[in-house]
This record gives sequence, C-alpha cells and structure tokens, in this order.
Amino acid sequence: MAKNSDDSNPAGAGAEGEQPSARIDQPAAKAEKAAGKPEAAQQAAAGQAGHAGGAEKPAKGADKAADPGGKPAADPGGKPAGDKTDKAGKSSGKSQGASAGKGGGKKGAGAAPSGPHAPERREGYVPRLKHRYLEEVVPKLKREFGIENTMAVPRLERISLNMGMGEAIQNIKILDDAVDEMGALAGQRPTVTRSQKSIAAFKLRAGMPIGCRVTLRGERMWEFLDRFISVALPRVRDFRGVSPKSFDGRGNYTMGIRDHLIFLEIDYNKVERPKGMNITIVTTAGNDERALYLLRELGMPFARLLDKN
Repeated sequence: MAKNSDDSNPAGAGAEGEQPSARIDQPAAKAEKAAGKPEAAQQAAAGQAGHAGGAEKPAKGADKAADPGGKPAADPGGKPAGDKTDKAGKSSGKSQGASAGKGGGKKGAGAAPSGPHAPERREGYVPRLKHRYLEEVVPKLKREFGIENTMAVPRLERISLNMGMGEAIQNIKILDDAVDEMGALAGQRPTVTRSQKSIAAFKLRAGMPIGCRVTLRGERMWEFLDRFISVALPRVRDFRGVSPKSFDGRGNYTMGIRDHLIFLEIDYNKVERPKGMNITIVTTAGNDERALYLLRELGMPFARLLDKN
C-alpha cells in the first residue's frame, strides 16, 4: 500500500507539475500574440498610409498643373495636358476663322470697302449739293407743286454711267483703259458689260466684253453730280447748255458725252483716244415737269428753247 501510494504520488506529482508548466506557457503565447498584434497593426497602418499617399500624388500634380509657373500635368498617355488645350484652341480658332470667312464672302457685295484705298468719311459730312437740296430746293418744290409731305418731294435716286467699246472685240486693251478711266472719274470700280447675243456682221459673239458701266448712289452720287455740273460741263467745247428734251416721260434724264477728257480726273498723257459715255440721272419725280424743275434748281444748265415763229 505504501508503494502504491508512493507510485501514485510521483505520478500525481508529475501530473500536477505538468499543469503549472502549461499555465506558464499560455501567458507566454498570449504575450507573443499581443506582441504580434502591434506589428500587424503597424503594417496595416503603413498600407493605409501608402494608399493615402498614392491618392495625394494626383492632388500634388493638380497643384502643379494649376500653378502658372509650373509644368503642365501629364495625362495617362504620357502627353502634357497643355498640348491638348493648345490644339483645341487652334482648332476652334480655325473654325471661327473659316465661318467668318464664309460669312464675309456672302456679305462682301453689300459691305462697305475697307483698306488703305477706302475713301475717308468724316462724321457729319454732307456733300455740298445735297446740303443745297435739303436747305433750298426742297422748300421750293413744296411751294411750287403744293407738296405737304416731305417724303413725297422729288429727289435723286441714282446716277448711271455707261461706256460702250465696240473696238474691244479686236483690242481688249482699250476696254481695260476704259475701266480704269471710268473708275477714276466716278470714284467707284465699274463692271464689265458683255454682249447678249451673237451678231455675225460685227464679228461679235455672245459673252464677249464690249463695255463697262457703274451706278452711283448716296454721297458718291451727289459728289459726282456736283463735279459734273460745276467743272466738267463748262469744259465742253462750244457749250450752249444741255437739251431739256432728253427726259423719258417718267422723270429720268439721259445725256451723252462725246469726249470724256472734260473730267479733270483723266490724265491726258495716258489716254490713247477720246471716249464717249452716257449719263442717266434717275429721280423719283414721276413726270418730266417735276424732274426738270428739280435738276434746274440743282444747277443743271439747260438750254433755252427758241420759238421758231
């Protein structure tokens, strides 16, 4: 019994000895686990910080792109963003220029001339003959014909100059000189007129240039008529006045000139031969009586008709 007790005691002692060692190992494992947790936490925090740093990099790049002194930011393709904006600006500028050019082409006919050769227009400028018409002629027309409405008073509408050059069929240079000379005396570039049909007797074919013409309106019309009445007509040889019978019945007056050298704008040294032209003055008078009175008050020197009786 004693042996059994002794045998059991050592065994029990051993069992009891093992339990304390296990208890001692458990706190050590817990301590290792506790020590390992901060390292994992540090790694996780480091990973989060790395993600945050990656997110902050584009912001820094954006700051650099926003900075005017810095370099432009690069897009994912590797090209700087500034190139795209420059190309977009250039393309928009080209499209705007093209649209403006198209619009200018459509409106070029009605637009005012521009450039170094464009006539200077002073603000408030009124041609001398127009001022005379408004101040003197309009009241006389109202009294003479009993017109109450100022808009119904006869006035000048336009002046047309026409020069026919049949010799241009054989020598086109004559027509070029005529265009330049008419542009000088009218102050406006004329247009070339072409034949409407073919005439075998004159060796003329449809579409051939045979003359030039120009239509004056506004200030150019008043200025040309003033020069024509005051300067050009007195230079006509043996001038005795213009015929008062050249009206068409609707208030329009047409007269012919045999020599265009009466205009001071024509240079004698550059003219090969004298050229004639037709001048038509279109009015809103409606009849010959009012048109005759209007032109006479403006200074047109009509010849007096003598009675044959």
